[in-house]
Amino acid sequence: MNVTAQSVWNNCLSFIKDNIQPQAYKTWFEPIVAVKLTDNALSIQVPSKFFYEWLEEHYVKILKVALTKELGETAKLVYVIKMENTYGNKQPFTEKIPSSNRTAVKSQDVDIPLNNKNTELKNPFVIPGIRNVKIESQLNPNYNFENFLEGDSNRLARNAGLAVANKPGGTSFNPLLIFGGVGLGKTHLAHAIGIDIKDKYPEKTVLYISAEKFTQQYIDSVKKNNRNDFIHFYQIIDVLIIDDVQFFSGKSGTQDVFFHIFNHLHQNGKQVILTSDKAPVDMQDIEQRLLSRFKWGLSAELQSPDFETRVSILKNKLYRDGVEMPEEIIEYVAKNIKTNVRELEGAIISLIAQSSFNKKEITINLAKDIVEKFVKNTKREVSIDYIQKVVSDYFQMDVSTLQSKTRKRHIVQARQLAMFFAKKFTKASLASIGSQIGKRDHATVLHACKTVDNLSSTDKQFRKYVEDLSKKLSL
Repeated sequence: MNVTAQSVWNNCLSFIKDNIQPQAYKTWFEPIVAVKLTDNALSIQVPSKFFYEWLEEHYVKILKVALTKELGETAKLVYVIKMENTYGNKQPFTEKIPSSNRTAVKSQDVDIPLNNKNTELKNPFVIPGIRNVKIESQLNPNYNFENFLEGDSNRLARNAGLAVANKPGGTSFNPLLIFGGVGLGKTHLAHAIGIDIKDKYPEKTVLYISAEKFTQQYIDSVKKNNRNDFIHFYQIIDVLIIDDVQFFSGKSGTQDVFFHIFNHLHQNGKQVILTSDKAPVDMQDIEQRLLSRFKWGLSAELQSPDFETRVSILKNKLYRDGVEMPEEIIEYVAKNIKTNVRELEGAIISLIAQSSFNKKEITINLAKDIVEKFVKNTKREVSIDYIQKVVSDYFQMDVSTLQSKTRKRHIVQARQLAMFFAKKFTKASLASIGSQIGKRDHATVLHACKTVDNLSSTDKQFRKYVEDLSKKLSL
C-alpha cells in the first residue's frame, strides 16, 4: 500500500476531530497542510510560528497519540513554518519536535538601542509636585476577555491575545498588531490582554497609552529638555500597549523615539501590543524601518461581526445589565445595525433608555423607531456591503454580478468603482476589501484604484460615474 504524507495526515485528522471541539479543530487543524513523509517523519506546514507554539502548548499530546497510532513509536513530526524575513520574501523555517525545546531561531537585523544612563527616572504620568514611583496601568477593567465575545470576525486576534496574555514576551507575537475599522473592538481587546497579564503576572509593569498621548508626552519632554528621561521611563515597561499607532504618521520625531524604545523592549523580551485602524501595508508616512518592526510579530485583523456574533454581543450586553428583551427584538436590532459593535451596543442602550424614561413597553415598533433614528443620526462609516449595493443599483445589476468572475467591461468597471469607494470611504485593509468584493487579492484592489484615477482624468463619462456615486455615498 502506498502510504503518503496526505493519507497519514488525513488519518491523524480523523482521530483528532473525534477528540476535540469542532471550533478548535476548524481554527487550529484545518489550515495545516501535509508536506512530505520521510523516514517515519511527517512534515506539516503551519501558517505561522504562533500556530506552531500554540499546537505545542495545547495539542502536542493528541498529535503524538495520533501520529504514533499511524507510524509507530519512532514517529516524528516536523513543522514547516512559513515566515516573512526582514526583506519581505518568504522563506521556510523548519523545526523538529515532539520535544518542546526550541533551538532554531530566526535572525533579524536589530538596531542598537540608546545606551541607558544612570539618571533619575521621571514618570510622564506623575502630576508635577507629587512624588509617585508607581506606574498605573491606565487599563479599563470593563474591557476584559469575558465580554469580548468570540466569532469568525475576531477569532485569530482574540486567540493571539490570549496567547500573549499567557506568555507575554515569550511568543513569536511580538509585536501583536491588532487592526480594523472603527468600533470593532481593537481598544477593548488591547485592554483585555493587559488586564489578563496583570492578573497572571502581578509583578509585571503593564502600561496602556494612546499614540496621541505618547506623542504629546514626547513633545513635552523635548520642550523640557528631558528626552532621555522619557525614553528611560518607557524602557522599563514590561508590557507596552499603544492604541491607534497610525497617529504616528508624519511625526518623524515621535517615530524615531518609539523606534529606539521598541528595539530595547523587543531585545529584552518585553511585550509590545499595538492597535491601528489599518494594516501596516496601508499605513502612510510611517518610516520603513518602523513598519518592518510592526511586521515582526503578527498583524491580526478585526472585521465586522456576522449576524450570529451580533446577536451574542447584544444578549451578553443585556445579561450584564440585567435586562430581559424578546428574541425577535434582539434579532431585529442585530439585522439592521451591521457596521460595528459600538453602534450595536449604542442602539440597545437607547432602546432601554427610551423604554425606561417614557415608560413604554419594548416592542418591535419601538425598536424600529430607535434603530431608524439611531442609524440616521449616527455619522456612519459607510460599509463595504452598502457601497456594493449602491454601485450595483446605479449600474442596474445584482451584487452577485458585481462580485462575479466575468470580464465584461461594464461589470469590471463597476467592480473597480466599488473597490475604489471602499478604499476611500472605509478603513478596511486592501486585503479585506478584495476579500469582500468577489474574493480578490489586495493587488487587484490597488490596480482598481489606479484604474479609476486614470479613467477619471481621461474619460468624461467615467468621471460622471465617479461624481454621481460620490454624491450617493456622501449623503
